Amino acid sequence: MQEHGLKETRPYRLGAVIPAYRHADRLPSIIARLRAFGMPVVVVDDGNDDEIAAKLASLHDPANQVEVERRTQNGGKGAAMKTGFRAAARRGWSHALQVDADGQHDIEAAPQLAGLSAHAPDAVICGVPVYDRTVPAARKFGRYLTHALVWAATMSREISDSMCGFRIYPLDETLKVIDRELIGERMDFDTEILVHLNWRGVRVVESPIGVTYPEGNVSNFRMLRDNVRMTLLHLRLVAQSPVRVPLRAWRRRWDDR
Repeated sequence: MQEHGLKETRPYRLGAVIPAYRHADRLPSIIARLRAFGMPVVVVDDGNDDEIAAKLASLHDPANQVEVERRTQNGGKGAAMKTGFRAAARRGWSHALQVDADGQHDIEAAPQLAGLSAHAPDAVICGVPVYDRTVPAARKFGRYLTHALVWAATMSREISDSMCGFRIYPLDETLKVIDRELIGERMDFDTEILVHLNWRGVRVVESPIGVTYPEGNVSNFRMLRDNVRMTLLHLRLVAQSPVRVPLRAWRRRWDDR
């Protein structure tokens, strides 16, 4: 079906993209829930070792609309998402739900996000975390600092949380950003792609989602490397904002004509 207001010519079709590195054990239950909601699934194996790669390969089931894309080398979360987005576009999807593979997100919120996307197909639909008591205090503080820097880069409060990896992207607009901009390929991806979409005039629709840190969870965040990467990202974004924000205003005025 063609949703009202969708700029893209392709029919509205939503599926889930799951980047996976060092996480496989919770994927079967995540995939089962997504399939129960009627979503096709693409899992991106981001250069895992042989043991985990074999577990991910066993999930490949095209008859059930579950497919695994294999990257031979680890490129990072952003690189895996770019691979997943292109795979989704080849399959004719108009939108992609990003889902982390470690089981942090409340998958039961997926239909809620999907409903928002169907009503606002030109927007990016962002989950805003509602944490339980399992969240590490240092992680929570670091996110607040990132929020403030994103508000500075966009000169707005449109984006409440730029780090949550549970969101729905309009694929055509997202791939334009990926093809035209230097978007980070590791933990900087979630924030950078969202800010660039905002600068292009894409609206953000937010929805609260439950987030928990599962016991025994393995984090792929590297404290020194990724904090340096995030610092450089924010310097880069804030430096561009005096030019990008006025362009955003111009695009929105043009789109509203």
